[in-house]
Amino acid sequence: MRNQRWNEEYIEDQSGKVAIITGGSSGLGLEQASVLAQKGAILVLAVRDMAKGMEAVQEIQQKNMNTKIEAMKLDLADLDSIRAFSREFEDKYDHLDLLINNAGVMMPPFGKTKDGFELQFGVNHLGHFALTGRLMPMLMRTETARVVTVSSLANAWKGANIFFEDLQCETSYDKQLTYAQSKLANILFAYELDKKFKEHKAPILSLCAHPGWSVTNLQQHLNVFMKTIAHFMSQPASMGALPILRAATDKDVKGGEYFGPSGINERKGYPVQVKSSTLTHDTQLAKRLWKTSEELTGVTYCFNWN
Repeated sequence: MRNQRWNEEYIEDQSGKVAIITGGSSGLGLEQASVLAQKGAILVLAVRDMAKGMEAVQEIQQKNMNTKIEAMKLDLADLDSIRAFSREFEDKYDHLDLLINNAGVMMPPFGKTKDGFELQFGVNHLGHFALTGRLMPMLMRTETARVVTVSSLANAWKGANIFFEDLQCETSYDKQLTYAQSKLANILFAYELDKKFKEHKAPILSLCAHPGWSVTNLQQHLNVFMKTIAHFMSQPASMGALPILRAATDKDVKGGEYFGPSGINERKGYPVQVKSSTLTHDTQLAKRLWKTSEELTGVTYCFNWN
């Protein structure tokens, strides 16, 4: 695609468009929110910690006095919280132009969500799967809406797969491989969602993006050695947010694209369309993941729009 040095200057006016950003109070999410606020979008920061959410709202408002922005409570590790957030959003807004599935956890000690899912798979994939499904009626009522799901270079780590026989890591827990599984699931979900939009001739796009190696608070669980390497090989969150913002706003996208940094091994650089691993295009794997996700979350998607 064109614009090899694409940046926020290419983003057109977003006035009147409503955007939800999960994890919008810090890191990549806060960077995305700051840029979209400058472009006039109406923002909802979906956050687990409301105190941090309010701090982010104030920070953005100080730079953009006329910004319409609020923080709303959302815990992706709790299906009841996802349901409550969706209902609250539907009570306040009549359309949804952009949903950015950005929040996540990265390689923590073993833990489980409120509903008993392994934490990384439960938050990074199942939480966003349930949230998108709950918001689908609103998305379907908004012509030219977009869903952008944030993945990671980890999706292609050696050994990455969807381990259906032990999704909740009841047999063993490898925090790196489990993180890779959740990020692979993000891409499989994004691609399958776009296929379903096209099958139903819905005027909505699903895209995916990854930030390269960006410095964010996600890396809190890395050891000292890895944090030192990251300091020299990574890029700031402001650059890491650009692939996500391009997927969210570039008027030339068709749906089903994947964006990442243009540099060596896609670690850093300006955002371009990139290729994903062979496994991300496994249609049977994607369909099985979708069916399993519906069964685990109890959320089924409705694609009626006309």
